[in-house]
Amino acid sequence: MALRFPDGFVWGTATAAHQVEGGNWNNDWWMWEHDPAGKCSEASGDAVDHWHRYEEDLDLVARLGFNSYRFSLEWSRIEPEPGEWSRANLEHYRRVCAACHERGLTPIVTFHHFTTPRWVAHRGGWEDPETADLFARFCTRATAYLGDLIGWACTINEPNVVALLGYRLGLFPPGRTDDRLHLAVSDVFVDAHRKAVEAIRSGPGDAPVGITLSMTDFQPVEGGEDMAERVRAVIEDVFLDATGGDDFVGVQTYSRGRIGPKGPLGPEPGVEVTQMGYEFWPEALEQTIRYAASRTKVPVYVT
Repeated sequence: MALRFPDGFVWGTATAAHQVEGGNWNNDWWMWEHDPAGKCSEASGDAVDHWHRYEEDLDLVARLGFNSYRFSLEWSRIEPEPGEWSRANLEHYRRVCAACHERGLTPIVTFHHFTTPRWVAHRGGWEDPETADLFARFCTRATAYLGDLIGWACTINEPNVVALLGYRLGLFPPGRTDDRLHLAVSDVFVDAHRKAVEAIRSGPGDAPVGITLSMTDFQPVEGGEDMAERVRAVIEDVFLDATGGDDFVGVQTYSRGRIGPKGPLGPEPGVEVTQMGYEFWPEALEQTIRYAASRTKVPVYVT
């Protein structure tokens, strides 16, 4: 029997500019990839050249039967230096949005997907509270040019991952390992999200606006209940609680997380793991959706 989705079901795929466009040399991730002392095994380089081949890629998306396509704007292309705006690159993203509409795809636009312009990184990046205002300024400018074609707007993709891996675990740029800095950066991201929502809503169009988060099904093990709550509060709740008044929250789930009294325990022996090394645990998605819905009281989409 054929499986039929209900009317209005949003079914699509997603990319991030730096991961697919190629040639995004003007951001913090390109610097990170080319640091001889860095943690990247290879540079993104030309990637899959989505910058030039987006129409071919969108044809593939449409042929797969999807009705939406989520992609991100590369801030460092649009504002390569402070206050210097590239109309040519804004026009490129306008063409991408138009190409989505031509193929029956709703363009779901993410304004920040991991990468930050070099000039922002050099002035302090997300450690600097003023970055929230700079990001809001970028959102205002981009929405003014693209807003009438945007179907949905995602302000920031997984800010909790950027804050955790970039400022506490040292695995993302800028490679910091400071617990207090992790918390401070999370607050800056929350401020940036709230200001971005206002900026996007002030422009043309009426796209629903929300944030997307990486969420984990935290499962306490052998007395790890208190620790699991502490971990969730720092990594997820601070962002979920900042969604008041938003149109949706995007949930992105990869696995469960086993938490003992002293912290994460890693995969359980004998459980299948993915190529990324975390447990293959699809049931985690239901739990994170339910948690996000109960915590935020806003519509939840799996982004």
